Amino acid sequence: MRKISSRGKRRRKGLRAADRHVLPLPRRILAWVILITYSAVLVYWMFLGFGRTVHMEGPLRYNLELLRTVRLYVDMGNRISYSGRLVNLLGNVAVFVPFGILLPLVKTGFRSLLRLTLISVSCILVLELMQMLLRVGSFDVDDLLLNLAGVWAGYALLRLVRG
Repeated sequence: MRKISSRGKRRRKGLRAADRHVLPLPRRILAWVILITYSAVLVYWMFLGFGRTVHMEGPLRYNLELLRTVRLYVDMGNRISYSGRLVNLLGNVAVFVPFGILLPLVKTGFRSLLRLTLISVSCILVLELMQMLLRVGSFDVDDLLLNLAGVWAGYALLRLVRG
């Protein structure tokens, strides 16, 4: 009888430790609102912002060569401005950092790095494909990599802060 009750206590303690990292309902709702709002802003940026225009002429634009675009922006021998380099390299990382923070906060299933990675890659793939198919941008495997690095950076920050 004593062993059973000690097991029950251990289970309850384990649950309490796990529940310690679950946001209270009002904060979780706020995190959802921020996530939805930020997602809408990001979709606007990706499809309408930054002076994007629809390019109906010519073939669909895409890059499937890993690190091709990254090498282009790192190569100092071309005429790309430093601000252009920063926007394209760091910007593609930075804009996805909030997802690495917010997704695990709103949905406990995304506290697993593998699950977070799978859902992030799926969503980024859809966004990249839509940019290409709607002809407001291109599909770039390097953008997918940089965006995913942003999600991972946000996840690392969350883990660092929350323990």
